[in-house]
Amino acid sequence: MPQLQVTVGSQSGLHARPASLFVQAAARHSVRVGVGRPGQTPVDARSLLSVLALAAGHGDTLELTADGEETAARAALDELAAVLADDLDAVR
Repeated sequence: MPQLQVTVGSQSGLHARPASLFVQAAARHSVRVGVGRPGQTPVDARSLLSVLALAAGHGDTLELTADGEETAARAALDELAAVLADDLDAVR
């Protein structure tokens, strides 16, 4: 099962808006993706409540895992890592 560690880039952490964008991105993938703190059981990345319950702040490290076909799993991890690392609170 592929996994990847990423640092939360949003200045206010993984609160409602960034978490919602992350969950939406996870839902677009055909593989099952988990997210959690390193060393802990990951939660379903498609569950907004589960992602919010992580209470991840700016600079926290989270671990992404994907279960499914290798190429699709790697693509999902790469996209979701980019979403988490981005400052989703920045004005665009």
